Amino acid sequence: MENLRKNTFEALTGMRAIAAIMVFVYHNRKYWRHDLPFPIMRFISEWHIGVTVFFVLSGFLLAYRYEDSPLKSKKSYLKYILLRIARIFPLYWILLSFFFFDTAYSRNVNTYFLQYSLLYSLFEKYSVSGIVQAWSLQVEFFFYLLSPLLFLLLKKSWKYCILFLLGIFLFSCGIGYGLHWYNGNPEGFLYPLNFMMGNTFFARSLEFFFGMLLAYLMKKEKGIEFLARLKNPTLYGGIAIIVFTIAIALFARNNFVHGVERWEGRLIHELFLPVAIAVFFWGLISEKTLISKILSSRLFILLGNASFVFYLIHISYFNLKLKSYLYLPDHNFILLWICSIIIYLWIEKPLYEWCRKIIANIK
Repeated sequence: MENLRKNTFEALTGMRAIAAIMVFVYHNRKYWRHDLPFPIMRFISEWHIGVTVFFVLSGFLLAYRYEDSPLKSKKSYLKYILLRIARIFPLYWILLSFFFFDTAYSRNVNTYFLQYSLLYSLFEKYSVSGIVQAWSLQVEFFFYLLSPLLFLLLKKSWKYCILFLLGIFLFSCGIGYGLHWYNGNPEGFLYPLNFMMGNTFFARSLEFFFGMLLAYLMKKEKGIEFLARLKNPTLYGGIAIIVFTIAIALFARNNFVHGVERWEGRLIHELFLPVAIAVFFWGLISEKTLISKILSSRLFILLGNASFVFYLIHISYFNLKLKSYLYLPDHNFILLWICSIIIYLWIEKPLYEWCRKIIANIK
């Protein structure tokens, strides 16, 4: 509970590194497809849940830090949004600009506005173009926009929050299917449903919600009492994450599909897995265990801080360019982390601090 009093979450920072590593393994699983037994490959094929870890963590951290305070005035909300923009866009824009300047890689991509605004990932037609993995930044940013309102609704009643999230999901489905009925929706804007479920905030909002719910409970005396009754949350939360991941994987028919493509797997992914992750996070915050000690180490904190860079460069343009010069047997895993740390320390961190100072001086 000492970490809770100090409002420091070092182990959660280290957990970012684990999530990024899971996504790296997931994206490179094709290299082991014919070497590993099907049950293991089927399990690894669900390690895209590293993104779910990021989403639950974002929900928790933003709710715990900001609650609904950005709604107090237009200026406070403006500063909040500008800080969120400064957090994800500058580095993405830099990498995307290098991609567009290098026409050997970008010659078939001309959706400049959609790419720079991240809106490309709302269209199925363009969702695998540019820096492909940046689709999750679009999901994050929609959450950033709505987070203060969602926390305000959560404070009034979790039912209001859930009803609002359900409403925007149905509304977005209505837009996508309405366009499909009207003109065929040839670019796949918010269509079809399986694309929506995997690539948009509107369908994945519960992952953020359960992170926010953890923050809400930690802010309330009765909530802390409830959380304190959870025995060994690190152990049981971790076991639950593994069990639910295996359960999702059981719905995969072969090595080329995901368990979340079946409605049963998606249900587990959206309703049960985020709860397990939130319980595990509570364990990392409230308990002193070997896992929390490792994740709180200087190495994992550094990797966690550099995980955003790692996520943006581990596939797509940067990695393809790196492979053209040097491709090591570990699929450049260590080299990519070295690059990520350098970019974090020399570019991302100084750039963000510079943006923060400018935003803080807004009158």
